[in-house]
Parts: sequence; C-alpha cells; structure tokens
Amino acid sequence: MSRASNDALRGIDAGTPLIGPQTLHLDVTNGCNTNCITCWDHSPLLTLARSPAWKRQRVELLDMFELVDDVRSLGGLRAVIVSGMGEPFTHPEIYDLLAGLKSRGLHVTVITNLIPADAERILALDVDQLLIGVHGASEASYRAFHPNFVHDEWARLHAMLARFHAAGRRYKQVQVICQANVHELADMVALAHRYDAANLNFKLASLAQGTEAARITDAQRARLRSEWLPAARAAARDLGVDANLDVFATQVDAGGAATAPIADIGCFMGYVYARVLVDGTVLYCCNTEVRVGSLRELPFSELWRAPAWQALRERMRRGDYLDSCNQCGKLNQNVKLGRSFAAAYGEARLAEVTGRAR
Repeated sequence: MSRASNDALRGIDAGTPLIGPQTLHLDVTNGCNTNCITCWDHSPLLTLARSPAWKRQRVELLDMFELVDDVRSLGGLRAVIVSGMGEPFTHPEIYDLLAGLKSRGLHVTVITNLIPADAERILALDVDQLLIGVHGASEASYRAFHPNFVHDEWARLHAMLARFHAAGRRYKQVQVICQANVHELADMVALAHRYDAANLNFKLASLAQGTEAARITDAQRARLRSEWLPAARAAARDLGVDANLDVFATQVDAGGAATAPIADIGCFMGYVYARVLVDGTVLYCCNTEVRVGSLRELPFSELWRAPAWQALRERMRRGDYLDSCNQCGKLNQNVKLGRSFAAAYGEARLAEVTGRAR
C-alpha cells in the first residue's frame, strides 16, 4: 500500500483527513455532442432542459492549473479525472490541459463518449486511462441510448477502440444500464473482450427529472436477475473480462429508484476525492447536491479543512445519508475503500466509522 493510501485510511479512522484528496475530478465543459437518454443535463426526456447559456460554460486553462497546484500543496494528489456535465473532448484546449496535467506527474483519466476525440493525440500524450461510455453492444441500442447519433458514430467508436487495441492501450469501458440496453449484458462483455478492455464497469442508471422513463421495468429486472446477469457472469468468466458484476448485482437488488445500498457500504469520499464543477462549485463527491463551497469564496486548500466539509464527513460517518446517496455514483470506489479499511483496521472498526455499530 502506498503512503498516500495509508494516510487516507488513517484519516478515515481519525475522522478527519491527514492529507488532501488523492483524486481530483475536474469538470471542464457543460457542452456535449450527444444527448444520452439517462443524462440529467442533456437527455431529451428531461422535464426542464438546461439553458443554452449553461451549456456554453467551460473552464479556462490557467484557472485549472492554478486549482491543481493548490490541491497538490495539500499532499496526496495522485490522479485527476477530467470530465464535465458534457463531453470533455469538445473543449477547444483539452489536449493542452491533458499535457499540463501529465507534465505534473499526475495519473490522468478522461471520462468520454470518445466520438469527438482524436485517437492519435490521445496516444501521443500517453493519457493513462479513458472511461469510455459505450452504453450498448449493438448499433440499435447505441442509437437508442444516444438519440442524436444518426450518422457514423457507431463505426467511429469501433475504429478508435480498434486503434487503441492495436497500440496496446487497455482502456476501460462503461455501460450504463437502462431499458434500451439491459438485454445486452453478455454482448457487452464480448465487446469489452474484443478490444481487450482493462475493465468493464456496469452501472444501473441513476434517474431523475424525467429520465425515470428510461428505468428498467419490473419484468426486465426479473430477467436481469434470472437470465441476463448470470449469462454476463458466465461470459466474463469464459472470456477473462474483469467486470464489476458483483457490485452491479447489489445495484439491481437495491430495487426501485435506488442503485446503491449505501448504508451497507459506507461513504469515504470526503477523505480521498473531490469534484469541481465548471462554475467553481466544489462538491463532496460526484453528487451535485452535496456542495461544500465555491472557489469564488475560498481556495480549495482552505475549503478542504473548512467546517462545511468536515460536517459532511461527520454526517456520513454517522450513517446519516442523503436520499440521493441511494444512487451513489462512487459505489465501486466506496466498496474498495471499505475493503481496504477493513483489512487494515478490522470489520468492527469499519462498522464504527460507517455508523453501523449501534
């Protein structure tokens, strides 16, 4: 275990961080090239659409570097995730940003649908990881998930996946599951195998504001448990694909609108992670409801140890979760951190720091 990881676990045990976040999640643009049906910002199913002015918002390059260097001053920063409420590769200076992050010795991940990206520039910059949102295993489901993709996007996606595979780059694939694609789990495993994905991450769609119309039906959930999930497990085993199907199964079993049994897992994001939105809003986790401040008010390094952030850490430590925590977007990470903490401090202590020892 690295020193930063050990310090993070010590901070969880103490109830206050000893170092800054290990991972900084940067939103760089609100604009997007597509309209995923499950998206809370661009879906055509939304009851209230985002304004054109909001969609035009994006960060300035120098502001991002100033922020990253401030976070580094806290110690512990190892990785930066670049994403947005939109598609990061639509930002006109995205490759300069990635180059600047790499020059600082940081592990760089980009969350992307890949379509507007330049595969050769990604390879030239040696981007460490891509989380490629695929969301389908056939052209029909891919187009159903991205209604405005009506041209050569499916072929372009495959061409770039093939280019990365030929270059020996094992990037990750993400499959958000909803009505349109739930029947394709095993085929999604086969797609990950075809391009030698480093990992296949399944997520049950978190839905609100009208996107609930895309939720899997009760009949689909039943077939998911009895047929599609077992078939995907078998495919992953036979093809040697690393997929988070055990975690995904807990999402399925949560039932209804819930996608994460957070009370059984615990939340540790306040010690290892932070997200900053395009407008400077600083979030406790990836959940846009859990705001801890703004860079317009204080520098990140001061917000990190300020009362608002610490109060949220203490709230999560008591197991007093928000309703939206039942759709946790950091489920995989929380599961891994919980296991690491239990290995270091024991299951009884894990229960204490997650509010379950009562």
